[in-house]
Amino acid sequence: MSKKKVSLKDIAEKAGVSTALVSYVLNGKEKESRVGVDIAAKIRQIAIELNYKPNYLAKSLRSGKTQTIGLIIADISNPFFANIARIVEDEAKKNDYTVIIGSSDEDADKSWDLINVLLNRQVDGFIIVSSENTEEQIQYLSSRNVSFVLLDRHFPAIPTDYVVLNNYHASYIAGTHLIEGGYRNIGLIAYRSQLFHMQERIRGYVESLRDAEITFHPDWLTEVDFGRIEPEIRAGIDRMLAADQPVDALIFSTYRLAISGLKYINELGLTVPDDLAIVSFGQAEAFDLYYCPITYLQQPMEALGKTAVELLISKLKDPEQPPRQVLMEATLIARNSSKVKALVT
Repeated sequence: MSKKKVSLKDIAEKAGVSTALVSYVLNGKEKESRVGVDIAAKIRQIAIELNYKPNYLAKSLRSGKTQTIGLIIADISNPFFANIARIVEDEAKKNDYTVIIGSSDEDADKSWDLINVLLNRQVDGFIIVSSENTEEQIQYLSSRNVSFVLLDRHFPAIPTDYVVLNNYHASYIAGTHLIEGGYRNIGLIAYRSQLFHMQERIRGYVESLRDAEITFHPDWLTEVDFGRIEPEIRAGIDRMLAADQPVDALIFSTYRLAISGLKYINELGLTVPDDLAIVSFGQAEAFDLYYCPITYLQQPMEALGKTAVELLISKLKDPEQPPRQVLMEATLIARNSSKVKALVT
């Protein structure tokens, strides 16, 4: 036979107080009701001793809130997004929210399915790392007055709350770093995508060359499909090395592209940085384990995740406030893979 579920009344009877007073204390409102510190502590201790479990369903029916956040990330297998998810989850917990996580796998249809599932679960709001071709989904949430914050990626034409990296500047400093190190034929490997953050990474790279009066050659840019990373990176690197002006340095626009590219560079018997200097977006343990530690653009993951939660909770408290947009900067961590060229040759 199952044990009877402990109620607020049970705690009240043992503490010798009213049920209303117990409710105030366990909901963190003791200051509002001017409950003494000692009696509040006594109520909490009795609740622990009786193994009291709050009825969140009843609470959500009364308040209209479920204290849950839907987090949709682009690719859970990517260490960047996995770490972001953990940061969001931890920060939300500090604010008494539970996070339900889903991965869209960079697929718009899956993203739409996740949004519908989470709406049916009545999450209070969303934090979303958008996939390509999901603008209509964002417009839909806006039209439904659903509170949400876009994280890492956003759509400039849609006025929303977002927390993102200054991708243009990050890519620009990557290109400038290599140029200052004596490299002139610098390539970029990026995703074939119209997402704004990826276009900004390409733009920053191209303008770093232009500002250094280096002529950009189309063969220096390789764009690959998300579903065909390995073969298209191989073909791209082959083309870059066979160009009239072969590349002497490569920038990878994501960690996953860097790992695939470095594997192929090893297969070709090329040495980093003697044959090719390397800079990549995103920090990862693999960059430390590589025989030549990789220079990378460190993204402020903790600040990105925490700020996204902060903005969403603020929006949930005041849905009428205007959209807030936060742009954060990356830090270039220079290591052996991009040594000054004069010292390498």
